[in-house]
Amino acid sequence: MLQFFNVSKVYPNGVQALVNISFSVKKGEFVFLVGPSGAGKTTITKLIIREEVPTRGQLFFNGWNVGRLKPSEVPYLRRNVGMIFQDFKLLPNKTVYENVAFALEVTGASKKEIKKSVPQVLQMVGLENKANMWPGQLSAGEQQRVAIARALVKNPPMLIADEPTGNLDPDTAWEIMKLLEEINKLGTTIIMATHAKDIVDSMKKRVIALEKGRIVRDEERGQYGYES
Repeated sequence: MLQFFNVSKVYPNGVQALVNISFSVKKGEFVFLVGPSGAGKTTITKLIIREEVPTRGQLFFNGWNVGRLKPSEVPYLRRNVGMIFQDFKLLPNKTVYENVAFALEVTGASKKEIKKSVPQVLQMVGLENKANMWPGQLSAGEQQRVAIARALVKNPPMLIADEPTGNLDPDTAWEIMKLLEEINKLGTTIIMATHAKDIVDSMKKRVIALEKGRIVRDEERGQYGYES
């Protein structure tokens, strides 16, 4: 599903974010990206959604050579990758329903499709009774569930979560992780960048550890491996 081949990324200011990394992710895997701040985790996620392009090397997602996509092709790539962020990135002037629907509207989905899909995904994340509420009326955990629903509504084969529990208390963080695990069990591939040691150590998923832009560990049923 996803392959990185000898990928390096050097930013214009000279910072080398990734150094000759190679790895692959199979359909249906759940992978944690761990490592100190600045290790290259977020750069990997940006490369996957073509927010950045490799300086050297190549990456492929579902048959696309991501770094060589034409600008007109990038939206089609992004419809196949759902993004979940630490700070939710919800639109404050839209209701829960409208925030999720907006992700379909920008793809040109029909009103019929939106009317069918949005309630289904809100039910999946346990927010079917809060569809008409505003983001500001929700708890942080509920806002993250809206963000997950928005990422899921396009039915993407892969979800990328960049520190999705970073702004949540421990109990709420575990609720979000249980939800992501259920989504993964339904067949969605998940790549999650995180500093949450307890979560990584408890869930026993694949762990790719980065330091200074290099992969230093790639373990099935891995551990976080750093002090929290």
